[in-house]
Amino acid sequence: MPVVDAHHHFWHYNPADYGWIPDAWSTLRRDYLPADLERELASAGVDGVVSVQARQSLEETNWLLAFASRHTFVRGIVGWVPLVAPDLSTHLDHLRAHPGANKLRAFRHVLQAEPDDAYMLRDDFNRGVAEITRRGYAYDILILERHLPHAIAFVDRHPEATFILDHIAKPRIGSGELEPWAKNLRELARRPHVACKLSGMVTEADVAAWTPTQLQPYFDVALEAFGPARLLYGSDWPVCLAGVGYARWKEVVTKALRTLSPSELAAVMGENASRLYRL
Repeated sequence: MPVVDAHHHFWHYNPADYGWIPDAWSTLRRDYLPADLERELASAGVDGVVSVQARQSLEETNWLLAFASRHTFVRGIVGWVPLVAPDLSTHLDHLRAHPGANKLRAFRHVLQAEPDDAYMLRDDFNRGVAEITRRGYAYDILILERHLPHAIAFVDRHPEATFILDHIAKPRIGSGELEPWAKNLRELARRPHVACKLSGMVTEADVAAWTPTQLQPYFDVALEAFGPARLLYGSDWPVCLAGVGYARWKEVVTKALRTLSPSELAAVMGENASRLYRL
């Protein structure tokens, strides 16, 4: 079965842009580029990836598209564009002219970092999301678990859009809390136009002491809520390296989904990403 990693990043490290990396995660404080990832793919048996923005700049979106135009294993790009800008359409037109534009499949905003938890409900932001939806792009939702009630209201405004929730909405795995995350995730999953990535979980736990057993209840809730047709495997490389190796995370996900049939597992590990991102 073709395996697609639906969530990873590239970056040229500098302290100003990546100040969110704590001292304890010093392994992340260097460049992570296509050659680094290509070695990981070969060792883990991953066939392709979706590259996701890490900085909120058009410069980075163009940088990712350049990688996509040169590397066949980069199957799709989740970029950033100023969704609230009055000249949004002009920016989208410029991106469409890029040589790698045929792999631009979605956009994302770092909603989890906005001071206003309800930022995603702003009218100008929603006009931007409506515009990218009209042009055929999906939208990645990057939030913390406390934002889930707002996310439910947000996706209800766009029933024609394709939404993909990153990192299972970052539950409080480190403290072992399931609620209200589980209740709200199930409610969000009632919307058939929303899918969810199994990614970013180790870094929500104790990166030095996490176990697969600790993560299993969160896998179980996500699987119950979204089912195998709307879950996507993602590594969150290189962020995951703070607590787990690339190939090891793939093993953890596969074992956590051991109750699935071979066809259901194939959907989670690659087919859903190919379908939802139109890779």
